Amino acid sequence: MEISVYIIAYNEAEKIRDCINSVLWVDEIIVIDSNSSDGTSEIAESLGAKVIHIPFNGFGELRNKALSNCTKDWILSIDSDERCTEKVRDEILSLIENTSLDIFKIPRKNYFMGKWIKHSGWYPNFRQPQLFRNGKMSYDLKPVHEGYISLSNKEIGSIKNAIWQFPFKDTSELIHKANRYSSLGAKKLNDQGKKGGVIKAFLHGFWSFIKHYFFKLGFLDGGAGLVIAFGNFEGTFYRYIKLSENQSNWTTPKVKPIKKLGQ
Repeated sequence: MEISVYIIAYNEAEKIRDCINSVLWVDEIIVIDSNSSDGTSEIAESLGAKVIHIPFNGFGELRNKALSNCTKDWILSIDSDERCTEKVRDEILSLIENTSLDIFKIPRKNYFMGKWIKHSGWYPNFRQPQLFRNGKMSYDLKPVHEGYISLSNKEIGSIKNAIWQFPFKDTSELIHKANRYSSLGAKKLNDQGKKGGVIKAFLHGFWSFIKHYFFKLGFLDGGAGLVIAFGNFEGTFYRYIKLSENQSNWTTPKVKPIKKLGQ
């Protein structure tokens, strides 16, 4: 059995090398690059990856196009901020030779502010299944937080060992991602027929903070847990504010040319 890995990337020059180096053991590496301008593609190609340039029109569409370029028996999905480990490699190589299942979820250990985040909803932090037989899974077309579509009639399994994820290299990237994802989230809410508003934005943001800091035990992660909870408040708040902005078509008053007195 052979494995394709696909990685989606946009301006990930600081992360793509370590990501690819962690999966050099697979048989095919596909990097889907959304017109990066920082050398991401060149780094990927220098490490032996096949780079395919696809404009970004939402994560769901991007992932489906990635699948269409994978040619091996199994597909492993790794994002540029994720790293495979030797334990994950060994478990996957053993599993694909012996399993009757088609789709597997993989746990993730997230590192932030120099520590493993054990709470805050960040562990085991499964996303869409990341290991599956070619042709047995696809994605819906939501622009962000896209779901998956199982094309198998078998149950979904999970592997034991966790990959590592480094979602933010620093606070600036956290703020940048919050801005980008809140814009994509606003589009998703609009497509779902949701309505925005300042009060609604605050209430949803406040609940997101409470959920992550208290119900998901973020307070046990110390200062990092507080930053994560506040980041969720901020991202959720601005998602609904941007939705309101798009729906209200806010405008500013026009100013006519002001000439000198007496003219």
